[in-house]
Amino acid sequence: MDQIRIRGGNVLEGVIPISGAKNAALPLMTASLLTSETLTLENVPQLSDIQSLANLLEQHGTQVNITEQKLGQTLKLTTPTITSTTAPYELVRKMRASILVLGPLLARAREAYVSLPGGCAIGTRPVDVHIKGLEAMGTKITLEEGYIHAEAKNGLKGADYLFPVVSVTGTETLLMAAALADGTTRLENAAREPEVSDLANCLNAMGAKISGIGTGTLIIEGVPALHGATHSVLPDRIETGTYAIAAVMTRGDILLQNTNIDLIPISSALLAQSGVQIHAEGENGIRVNAKGCIPQALDVKTEPFPGFATDLQAQWMALLSVSEGAAMVTETIFENRFMHVPELVRMGADITVNGSSAIIRGGQKLKGAPVMATDLRASVSLVLAGLVAEGETTISRVYHLDRGYERLEEKLNSCGADIERVT
Repeated sequence: MDQIRIRGGNVLEGVIPISGAKNAALPLMTASLLTSETLTLENVPQLSDIQSLANLLEQHGTQVNITEQKLGQTLKLTTPTITSTTAPYELVRKMRASILVLGPLLARAREAYVSLPGGCAIGTRPVDVHIKGLEAMGTKITLEEGYIHAEAKNGLKGADYLFPVVSVTGTETLLMAAALADGTTRLENAAREPEVSDLANCLNAMGAKISGIGTGTLIIEGVPALHGATHSVLPDRIETGTYAIAAVMTRGDILLQNTNIDLIPISSALLAQSGVQIHAEGENGIRVNAKGCIPQALDVKTEPFPGFATDLQAQWMALLSVSEGAAMVTETIFENRFMHVPELVRMGADITVNGSSAIIRGGQKLKGAPVMATDLRASVSLVLAGLVAEGETTISRVYHLDRGYERLEEKLNSCGADIERVT
C-alpha cells in the first residue's frame, strides 16, 4: 500500500493551479441520469471518487467518455435509457455521495433501489432528510436489508419541504428530483454551498427552472424533460483553502490559480486577521504571502456556508499548532471529526479535546513521525504538518488523499516541497 514521505522545513513559493471541485463534480455527474442526451462536464478532477461514481453510473446505463487533460478531465455522460435502478452495495459502499443517484433515478425511472452509502468514518450522516423530502413529493419508501427502496409509480409531485437541518446532499437530491416533478417545489432552509449553486446552474442549462440560487429558499418549477448541456465545474474551495494554509504554515508566498477568493470568505478573512497578506489577484487567482509573518491563533467554529467549512477544520488545527497563542476549534457539523488529533499530537502538537471542541496551544516545533490518515481532510492536515516538521514524516493509508486531492505531490513539489509517494 502506498505511503507519502515528506521531509519538512522548506518554504513554499510559486504557483499552484486549483482543480475542479470534487464535491461539485459528483452531483453534476449524477444529473446526467435526468436526460437521454449528453451532459458534458469540463474541469472535472482526476480522483478515485470520480472513477467510483463513473463505475456506478455505468451500472445504471450511462455511457462514460473521458478525455484527460494535463490537469483535470472532460466527461461526456450519456444515458439513453436507465438499464438498472439498483445501486449495489459493492459500488455504493466506497463513498457517501453515491446516495445522489436516488433523486435522478426516481425522477426519470420512477423507482430506485439504492444501498445505504459508505465513505469517511467521520460520524453519522443520516439520509433521513433525503427520505422525508422525497416522501413529501409522493414517494413510497421502505428500508430493506440495508437498501432504500423508493417508488413513485405516478411520478413525483411538487411539494413544499423545510429541511430540519441544513443538508448539502439532501438539497442536491431534492433539486434533481424536483426538476422533473409535476408542479412546483419549494425548498426552505436549503444548503447555500457553492457546489449546490453549481448544480442548480447546470440543471438550468439543461432546461430546468430553478430560482433562488445561492439563497436558503430554492423554487423549482418541474419540466417534462431535460436536455444535454456543457458545464464547467467550479474551482475546489477546500483545495483552495488547504494550499492557502500550506503557504502560511511554511511562511511562503503562493499564487493560487483558477480559483476565487469569494469561495473561502471566512477562512480568507481569518488568515488576513491573523497577519497574512491574502488578496484576489486578477479574476481567477489568490495571492497568499506569509513571508516574515508569525500568524496569530484564532478561534473557529464550523458552520454551513458561508461559515467556516468543516472540511477545512483539520487543516486549520494544523496551522494553529504552529501559530502564536492558543485557540479553540469547535466542530458543529460532524460529531467524530477529531480523529486527526492523536496523529498531530504524535508530531508534537499540543491539543486537548473536550467534547465537540479542541484547545490548541500554538508555538510548537513539530517533529516528523510515522502517522496514519483516518479520513480525507485529516490526511491532508498531516501533510501540512509534515511540511513544517523537523525530519521525515511518513503517512500511511493515503488512499484517502487520492479521493480528494488531484496530483497533490506534484503541486507541492513545484513550489519547493520535498514530498514523494512510495510503495
